[in-house]
Amino acid sequence: MKILMIEDDPEMAELICEFLERHHITVENYENPHLGLSALSFKPYDLLILDLSLPDIDGLEVCRMVREKSDIPIIISSARSDMADKSACFYMGADDYLPKPYNSQELLLRIHSVLRRYNKPIVAEEPSSIFMVDIDRHEIKKEGESIYLTNAEFEILAYFIKKKGFVVSREELLTNVSSINYESSLKSIDVMIGRIRAKIEVNPKQPRHLISIRGLGYKLVNE
Repeated sequence: MKILMIEDDPEMAELICEFLERHHITVENYENPHLGLSALSFKPYDLLILDLSLPDIDGLEVCRMVREKSDIPIIISSARSDMADKSACFYMGADDYLPKPYNSQELLLRIHSVLRRYNKPIVAEEPSSIFMVDIDRHEIKKEGESIYLTNAEFEILAYFIKKKGFVVSREELLTNVSSINYESSLKSIDVMIGRIRAKIEVNPKQPRHLISIRGLGYKLVNE
């Protein structure tokens, strides 16, 4: 089991890491929430332990950002005990809330409890679909075969899969795909679409899956 933790108290993080490692759980902690979010984009984790009082970004905002992109289980670990904070955490998509201070054994029990509810593969489309995405593993497969994609290509293709055949404009991609700089030109979107087509189409010049809709944008045909 591999857990991502975002906790800016190094002493507490060390204690948690040592305890969980004795129970065969690997923990990677990031004191900086930006680095933690970046790690989540590139590495597969089974669960996230998230503090609320973090530098630069409030933990509630981190929770919201994570939940927008991933179905990873989230346990909030925080000294903030206000009911409004607890309610906001669950509203943002957290699975459990563990107030500090707490017993390490209780954390272990909560981890296993949350993971039991997630004991199934997470995919975005039905098995009959050509393209399937596993957000936690940062992987997209075409007809069962994994496709090598850069981070930007992955996020773009995953967004098309999420939209389930709706037309997506270039402007919509700029707004909703975080790895694309908003100052990027619309032409750069076309270049990335071309690169994705080269990886998913039999004939990229005559695409059958990622097709252009003149004057509107692009649409993924996933069947």
